[in-house]
Amino acid sequence: MRNRDFLIIAALVAISNTAWAQPKTSVEVTKAPGQATITGTTTVTATVQEIDAATRTVLLKGTDGKVVEVVVGDEARNFDQLKVGDVVKTVYREALSLSLKKDGNGIRSAEDTPTMERAPAGGKPGGTVGRQVKIMTDVIAVNSKSKTVTLKGPKGNTVDLKVEDPAQLANIKKGDQVEAVYSEALAISVEPAVTK
Repeated sequence: MRNRDFLIIAALVAISNTAWAQPKTSVEVTKAPGQATITGTTTVTATVQEIDAATRTVLLKGTDGKVVEVVVGDEARNFDQLKVGDVVKTVYREALSLSLKKDGNGIRSAEDTPTMERAPAGGKPGGTVGRQVKIMTDVIAVNSKSKTVTLKGPKGNTVDLKVEDPAQLANIKKGDQVEAVYSEALAISVEPAVTK
């Protein structure tokens, strides 16, 4: 499936700085009448090998044994809480949901909502950054022969979407609306070293 492959590649590219650590990737597709969602998650884990507090530089060892140097910016809280042996976990999640709105109100819109959360003061370093983009489009054409639906966005641009599922395609009519919600988030957490 093309979209699934694209989602995997996008997730891997998004965390390319940590891709050396043998990422674990999963993709999930769900469908219901008038709806479809694809979600991809990539997780990378590494262990702190060395810390240079003066330069805020950390050496991380991935599960495959490769070591990489990372400079931790001043915006990251609690750098002084980081210890050799701590486990750094990076999770990148991306999702796209499409929902059919029958006989929509004809109002096209776009919203982009960023999010950011840092670790609380005094804890281990970490945080989350992400965004959600919600777009309402109009269905301006349905071509059953080519199995495509033409959508018109809020800025007047159009895009043709291929709809492979005949039942889904039969349910879409000119004048309907399609809401697309794209979200992505990158979370970094640090767990204390495991004591033996």
